[in-house]
Amino acid sequence: MNFRIVHEPIIVQEAIDLVISRNAGAVTTFIGTVREITGSKKTMKLCYEAYEPMARKKLEEIGLEIKEKWQNAEVAIFHRVGELDITDIAVVIAVSTPHRNDAYEANRYAIERIKEIVPIWKKEYWEDGEEWIGNQQQTKAYPSGEPKGVDTYE
Repeated sequence: MNFRIVHEPIIVQEAIDLVISRNAGAVTTFIGTVREITGSKKTMKLCYEAYEPMARKKLEEIGLEIKEKWQNAEVAIFHRVGELDITDIAVVIAVSTPHRNDAYEANRYAIERIKEIVPIWKKEYWEDGEEWIGNQQQTKAYPSGEPKGVDTYE
């Protein structure tokens, strides 16, 4: 399965193996990790949650969009949920295409679309407090920790 919401650490090579092709001249990977400093705050850990059935559907939708825009592209996207520590991998995107420029562009497109349409939200834990951030573009707050009564995306 190329599009996954996972609860365990992501194995990057699994995503790469799904997109390797005899027709691919390039494979790009994006590995999104938990960083320690956000603005002026020291992050201790993150907790990601998702509306998993819809999140998987939206990841698949992004894969289809990429295949329509970039000929012969293969895509795998894994996003982790649950508690993640500093440097843990939160998301991996692997894209293969016949030519490198397409692979780079398609990979960038994927991460931006994930933030736009996939119903995943996070709680940040800092040295001096914690907060549910809401959607990934930080345009909607979910103070209770989930998007109750809020349009999650579509």
